[in-house]
Amino acid sequence: MKTLRRLAAFALLLTLVVVVFGAYVRLSDAGLGCPDWPGCYGKATPAHAAEHILDAQAIRPDGPVSLPKAWKEMIHRYLAASLGLLIVAIAVLCWRRRKEAGAGAGLALALVGVVVFQGLLGKWTVTLLLKPAIVTGHLLGGLTTLALLAWLTFRLRDMRRVASAGGLVAMARIGLILLVLQIALGGWVSTNYAALACTDFPTCHGQWMPADADFANAFHVVRELGMTADGELLSNQALTAIHWTHRLGALIVGAYLLLLALLMLRHRHSAPHGAALGAGVLLQVSLGIANVLTSLPLPLAVAHNAVAALLVLIMVLINYRLRRSTSPAWSAGREHESVYA
Repeated sequence: MKTLRRLAAFALLLTLVVVVFGAYVRLSDAGLGCPDWPGCYGKATPAHAAEHILDAQAIRPDGPVSLPKAWKEMIHRYLAASLGLLIVAIAVLCWRRRKEAGAGAGLALALVGVVVFQGLLGKWTVTLLLKPAIVTGHLLGGLTTLALLAWLTFRLRDMRRVASAGGLVAMARIGLILLVLQIALGGWVSTNYAALACTDFPTCHGQWMPADADFANAFHVVRELGMTADGELLSNQALTAIHWTHRLGALIVGAYLLLLALLMLRHRHSAPHGAALGAGVLLQVSLGIANVLTSLPLPLAVAHNAVAALLVLIMVLINYRLRRSTSPAWSAGREHESVYA
């Protein structure tokens, strides 16, 4: 079991690396650095495909293909493929121990299914030319992999679970859902290149709610990059609507998670996680504001994605740790803590 635990922990760390590096690839416009899949112009590495890459770059010097971009894209694919193989190995080991308590065989098999679908999304991201719905789905698939691996790692380590007030448990569940929705909005901003649709803060184009925002075309899911569902160019007004909605979501979700953090700080067993959650939310909001005011420098943009992934980990840990209590001690206002196998 020790080997399995170490593999799960390493896979969790590798998933975090893959998610953050994927954000770096996307934000540095390297998503089409190799315009085919799974290789690069049918080759195993950009070095083997250098002739094709240089020819494409000569035709379009400002295009999406170049050797540096190709290497970024392929390194991401190498890391993702390694993670996929590691998850398959973990699933095999979990399945062989399926009769043992806490082996997590079902969860491990679900992870394999998610990884297979995630691989398909990675392929479609390239072959369908960065369709916003596919790219956003790819981001959410990576975070789903991260969350499931975190839960499996906690389970394999038999991490202590504590009984908590039903209201706090419910708030934690809702908080995780809200966080995922906000990250999906952030992914929609990024995949539609709407991060700088509003360049001032806290207002947007000098208004609290832009009067010319085009919400009708902003959230059509099935469409090409930069186009409306009718095939026309996506307007700046639509990009403004996407950006402003993400800001509004940040205000709502940030306030909710900070309230959850404050409530958790009141109880001994949840105070450390509440502090981590509060710090993470404040850091994420600060990074979001800084990205707008400094015109989206690549390090800050990648950091914004990295902290989003860390917030997912924190919320998964909180939801794993907290279990609804049936003890009357909570109704009397006294903290009750118990350990679950």
